[in-house]
Amino acid sequence: MGRVPRTRLPIRRIEEYAPDPLSRHSWPGTLAPVRQVLDEGLDLDPVTVFVGDNGVGKSTLVEAVALAYGMSPEGGSTMSGHSTRPTESQLWEHLLLVREPGAPKSGFFLRAETMHGFFTYLEGHGGRPDEPRFHERSHGESFLDFVIDRSRWPGLWILDEPESALSFSGCLALIGLLQSVVDTGIGQVLLSTHSPVLAAFPGAAVHEVGEWGLRRTAWGDLDLVRDQRAFLAAPERYLRHLG
Repeated sequence: MGRVPRTRLPIRRIEEYAPDPLSRHSWPGTLAPVRQVLDEGLDLDPVTVFVGDNGVGKSTLVEAVALAYGMSPEGGSTMSGHSTRPTESQLWEHLLLVREPGAPKSGFFLRAETMHGFFTYLEGHGGRPDEPRFHERSHGESFLDFVIDRSRWPGLWILDEPESALSFSGCLALIGLLQSVVDTGIGQVLLSTHSPVLAAFPGAAVHEVGEWGLRRTAWGDLDLVRDQRAFLAAPERYLRHLG
């Protein structure tokens, strides 16, 4: 579905930090995808996408990588300290991020559910004088405007279910913006999503996340894609069983 250049990636591989292993007998070590990453490690591509049902560990993984990289669990850049109520797991303390020499150290973590608070933080004391007024735009517009504004600084972009803020066309626009970051050769994307549109990111390594752990899967073979195709073909077959 396209070619993504492999050059200086901010993160080449995720491993367990051997001097401080995480217990496999309590959450989040009980999650199969977390155990697999800790036991086997995970090589990251220029674009890596996690897809799967709610509660399987997608957000837990991307959040932990963001924290281990130096970003706030509520979103923002490596230079922002925005935080309200800590709810994150301690998985990040047990991760080792293998970086490539010469790769940028900057990064951005975007979570649609916490962007309102992050934009308030920027208006208060974390933003630039010439920065767009994100609160004056719709949810989706502000999300995309932030990516446009920050995409001038390539680095690691981690996004947790951004489709909740975006329309179909907004998802396509986001792919285009992130593609421009990756095309610099020093940009990288790690994305968790329920969107078949975002999962179709050209050249992405797509991992289906579930009780089996992580498995590399072609876009057309994803349960996510098959289920939505089946629903769109005959929605009444699903809706008549509700209620």
